[in-house]
Amino acid sequence: MFSHIMVGSNDIARSKAFYDAVLGTLGAGEPFRHVNATGQVRLFYRHDGGRFGISEPIDGEPATCANGATIGFKCSSPEQAAAFHAAGLAHGGTAIEDPPGVREGGSLGSMYLAYLRDPDGNKLCAMWRVPA
Repeated sequence: MFSHIMVGSNDIARSKAFYDAVLGTLGAGEPFRHVNATGQVRLFYRHDGGRFGISEPIDGEPATCANGATIGFKCSSPEQAAAFHAAGLAHGGTAIEDPPGVREGGSLGSMYLAYLRDPDGNKLCAMWRVPA
């Protein structure tokens, strides 16, 4: 359904350090660096068929996070989700909501969830679905 997800950054080097750490826990490697025609730097991480981008805003305004938005990253185990969360905290992220752990999702099933905000305030979730 999605071709990519991109978030804005006010400090591309800071964001790179954060996302290198958290996406590295999922197995993503070094991002592809692109400078567009008007000079904004963008970084694109590729992994498991997905693409995640970080960009300096094209309109020259400050990057802001979306109220009510969450970007979820699929994890292969609760340990990987916990490592994602820990890497984020160690690289400038902020813990939010309940501590990482299993949540009962009703008809959605049980999930291990670990929420944090990146240094620009974007809300992230590392998620592992408990096998039914």
